[in-house]
Amino acid sequence: MHLFLNSRIWLFTYVFWNIVTFFLIMLDKKRARQQYWRIRERTLFLCALFFGATGILIGMYMFRHKTRHWSFIIGIPFLLIINATCCYFIYRWGGALSQ
Repeated sequence: MHLFLNSRIWLFTYVFWNIVTFFLIMLDKKRARQQYWRIRERTLFLCALFFGATGILIGMYMFRHKTRHWSFIIGIPFLLIINATCCYFIYRWGGALSQ
């Protein structure tokens, strides 16, 4: 039961954070069109590194933003693979602790 609760918390946090990163891409695209202050690429990559790559990747292609930058075309899917690997090991490690 304890592991199930932790899994639900992790899943909620993961989904919430990816929604936030999705909206960051939307906001950056909006500001790019209006020629306002922009979100740094480093900030977007850090958000992707800390389990937000899914939201950024979906936002990139939904809003057609940063899709011509090779650092994003290669980097964000790479970070998504790292995120998935880390999630797997967190899940496995949590399961080992509960037994």
